[in-house]
Amino acid sequence: MTSTAAGTAPRKLDISKLLIESRAFLALALIIVIFSLLSPNFLTVNNLLIMSSHVAIFALLSLGQLLVVLTGGIDLSVGSILGFTAVIAGFLLRGVPISMFGVTLYPNVPAAVLIAIVLGGALGLINGVLVAKFKVAPFVATLGMLYVVRGFALLMTNGRTLNDLSGDAALGNTGFEWLGFNRVLGIPAGVLIMAVIALVIAVVLGRTTFGRWLYATGGNERAAQLSGVPVRSVTIWVYVVSGLCSAVAGIILASTLTSASPTAGNTYELTAIAGVVIGGAALSGGRGTVRGTLLGAFVIGFLSDGLVLIGVSAYWQTVFVGAVIVVAVLLNTLQYGRPGKASRAGRKTGGAGTPGEPGGPGEAGGPSGPRAPSDPGGSSESAGPAEPAAPAEPAGSAGPRSPSSD
Repeated sequence: MTSTAAGTAPRKLDISKLLIESRAFLALALIIVIFSLLSPNFLTVNNLLIMSSHVAIFALLSLGQLLVVLTGGIDLSVGSILGFTAVIAGFLLRGVPISMFGVTLYPNVPAAVLIAIVLGGALGLINGVLVAKFKVAPFVATLGMLYVVRGFALLMTNGRTLNDLSGDAALGNTGFEWLGFNRVLGIPAGVLIMAVIALVIAVVLGRTTFGRWLYATGGNERAAQLSGVPVRSVTIWVYVVSGLCSAVAGIILASTLTSASPTAGNTYELTAIAGVVIGGAALSGGRGTVRGTLLGAFVIGFLSDGLVLIGVSAYWQTVFVGAVIVVAVLLNTLQYGRPGKASRAGRKTGGAGTPGEPGGPGEAGGPSGPRAPSDPGGSSESAGPAEPAAPAEPAGSAGPRSPSSD
């Protein structure tokens, strides 16, 4: 009776916890209020749409980065893949000379865009294989890819920007600028593409088995493996999706500028990580939401554009953005604790050290699921001596053992 009463007792409202969990929304609201007071042009509809089109680039990179971070990894190659795929699209639209036959091929815009996006996914696949199959540290694997891809982009262009990608009507390769300049129902096409991709990823994370596998992998990889989660496949796929998101962002950026620079996306990998962290995702894995990541991307984008609008030096912009990232990491530490401490707690309980959202790791194996495979003789060990220890565990953490669930 005591346990039941304790389980139904009303919880006190923790204001500090609520503020920490809502930090991304509060930061965005504060940015909007401050810059609206400093500049009358900040909160106009046209300026908000322009800033949103800028944010779409960061948001796409951050969404791909979120999936990687949820598994406990990191992808430092997203900025370079963005620049490289933009160069590939520009290279194709300007014509591909085939010296053997003395002709030059001019792919149409859909073909050029599709080839660039598929290439981005292929580069992500290489990252995933290096991390999942060959056990290369994500930081090292993606850092190497960053330099390799950036180097190829510079070699293809001799370090020069590919300008005038509008195409020629006689060659049938016009319309590339549509993604960057056109609007649908008054909303920039890039923003709509970002919204569709965000919606798809949110549904996958919250409504599918793959989403539960992903949270389980980041929460406790060993427990997920014992629960039957295909950890390697999940890891590979998140890097593939990250590469695809980077390629789409590169296409939108090149379309907006009608040019492709081999240095485009430089340091964007840090912006993507910042968006994920500000949005509340744990770098140790297992925690994070699409909603929070989008808010984080809007915080970075609106802050940068707002500083430009009021005439702040670009050097100070870097200082402000860096300070925001440091504060976001500090708040993550206050909310989730140290990654090492969380993982030690997970090992003690036999479950996910940093469980994900509701419907995350617990559904994919949970704290007690992985124990069964290691006890081929049955469940006598857990049913015998371990039974008296059940009431001492936190309410609701051990499923059937809790007295309140009987």
